[in-house]
Amino acid sequence: MTHPLLGRRLPAALLAAALTPLALTLTAPAAHAATAARPYDFNGDGRTDLAIGAPGATVGGKAKAGAVSVVYGGSSGLKTSTRTLITQNTAGVPGTAEADDAFGTAVASADLDTDGYADLLIGAPGEDVDGDTNDGTVVVIWGAPSGLSGARSVPNPFDTDLDRYGQSLAVGDVEVDGDLDLVIGANGPVQLAFINGPFTKSSAFQGGSGSGFPAPYSSAYGITSLSAGPVNAWQTNLVVHGRESDADAVTRLVTEPNVGNYTDWLQELPAGYVSSIGDIDKDGYGDIAIGNERETSEDPAGAKGGKVTVVYGGPAGVDSSRTPLVLTQDTAGVPGAAESGDRFGSHVSLGDINGDGYADLAVGAPGENAAAGSVTVLYGSASGLRTTGVQSFTQNTAGVPGTSEAGDRFGARVLLADHSGDRRAELTVSATGENGDGAVWSLRGATTGVTTGGTTGGATSFGPGTTGVSTAGAPAYGTALNS
Repeated sequence: MTHPLLGRRLPAALLAAALTPLALTLTAPAAHAATAARPYDFNGDGRTDLAIGAPGATVGGKAKAGAVSVVYGGSSGLKTSTRTLITQNTAGVPGTAEADDAFGTAVASADLDTDGYADLLIGAPGEDVDGDTNDGTVVVIWGAPSGLSGARSVPNPFDTDLDRYGQSLAVGDVEVDGDLDLVIGANGPVQLAFINGPFTKSSAFQGGSGSGFPAPYSSAYGITSLSAGPVNAWQTNLVVHGRESDADAVTRLVTEPNVGNYTDWLQELPAGYVSSIGDIDKDGYGDIAIGNERETSEDPAGAKGGKVTVVYGGPAGVDSSRTPLVLTQDTAGVPGAAESGDRFGSHVSLGDINGDGYADLAVGAPGENAAAGSVTVLYGSASGLRTTGVQSFTQNTAGVPGTSEAGDRFGARVLLADHSGDRRAELTVSATGENGDGAVWSLRGATTGVTTGGTTGGATSFGPGTTGVSTAGAPAYGTALNS
């Protein structure tokens, strides 16, 4: 059906699938049931794998062509010995690595063909298409028993009406028809595109639709970030981030994606640039953590040193009976102090670290201490997010590899996901400025919270060279982690 939100739809057309296997170092897991996999479980072993975007990576001598490293999970967490490197020069991936493609700017995942192996979406918003500069492209890499294998381009229904297609990505059943749909952000007259599912290795294109988002979203910036998850009773809700014409943040919640009246399906949220959805209080409704790293001089909705606002969900979307929780580094119980330039809230992630069923929150502050960076972790409970028992981590924390140095930007991206399969999320952190290249850290989750040592395996770190990404130029390794 035509997506009621959107003003335009294209007819279906058969697309060719490129299915040449990728080179990787994996062994097939044991017997596997063909049920839909969780996002980012590419080899179906029950563990979440990690996709790391490096959109500034040099590929085949082309600066900022971009790359994505995939590191697979294991019983002890992430295993860099089992990994896949994906670029547009990888056999089977559509296109060719070219300067400024920025392949890996955004990633998303779902088991699109419900074969029991999650698939990976990668955005390259700088791709030039048929002479159109920065038209953008998106590709799907298919999951398989031995990991990622084969690729296919995602159609761009509006190549003349938008630019930077793929600058943000999400997946969900937005039409509530049982098929997963692709949600792709861009800028220009059409800022948000929906590719209707099912979308498989060889299926015909089921049609696409798109729209310019209503004011105050500016088409010059487009949809800069997307989060998807169940906030109300709907299967998939979307948090849509953009900017006003003066670059101030604007954020809305799409509560019912198949309702056509804008006033029915949009709820205003606190302005921010990134978000994450998870059930903090275990009431069955997703809650939303929204990060706004900016000073009030940069964005009136910001705060000194940056802030995070937690909005609680309910049957109608935002639960208006509950006051949002606003967090800064001046909040009682939060370590540190709010200082200009800390960039607290640059990135946020919700996940269950200690296995108690309540989603916990990780917050990146990559500007802390002359941009050395830090990460703060707060824990969920039946009454909501707690400001007691809060943890803070830097590269100077005992057990964390490395040393805090100006410009590292530790906390540029954060992720809470279960890479070990023990039902507790690890804390993964990127520092995009580490040694001028970027690097990633993974700290284990435990019943007591995030740990940097002990029998659970402690903390590990690795840089682009470990996973095959060139360190020429500034690869910006870790610009994207699992979204």
